[in-house]
Amino acid sequence: MQLTGNIAIENLMSLEAYTKFRKTNKAAIIAQRRLRSVHLGEHMTLQFESELTIRYQIQEMLRIEKIFDEEGIQSEIEAYSPLVPSGTNWKATVLLEYPDELERKRELAKLIGVEDHLYIQAQGCERVYAFADEDLERENALKTSAVHFVRFEFNQDILSTLKAGSTVVIGCDHAHYCTQMTIKEQTTKSLISDLK
Repeated sequence: MQLTGNIAIENLMSLEAYTKFRKTNKAAIIAQRRLRSVHLGEHMTLQFESELTIRYQIQEMLRIEKIFDEEGIQSEIEAYSPLVPSGTNWKATVLLEYPDELERKRELAKLIGVEDHLYIQAQGCERVYAFADEDLERENALKTSAVHFVRFEFNQDILSTLKAGSTVVIGCDHAHYCTQMTIKEQTTKSLISDLK
């Protein structure tokens, strides 16, 4: 899967080529996704995206939906490419996971605004809070969504600190979901590779 810095119709694989690629590379891409997944507390996972993970997601959607036409392909690109980090940020899909339906309904009602309380903190720097759901609103007066999309935007000082190998803490300071943890070193290295 060729990384170009710009996902476009002309640099995606055909369905036939992707099917062949997928057979030999699926395990490696899933391992990459796993490396970039951070479990924050018991019920929240942040899947940090990259050009590779988003290319994979687009190719999978095209395969599953059997999309061949340019308009359909472009629609998938437009839906997913905003999740590719731009070099000064990290972007993640946030999943709130409650297997029991009644518990999920109760907890999502308590967690309104949780996406605005997520932060990244490099050692010696101030917290950087997430910009959440910039494409559309994902909560209402009764509950938050189980899925959010967030962006952590870094200034030059924080970028320098991150690139220097700082320890990185991720946290949430929502009243009903207050937790933090240090991101594993291997995961941090993978995330730092997204920064320019």
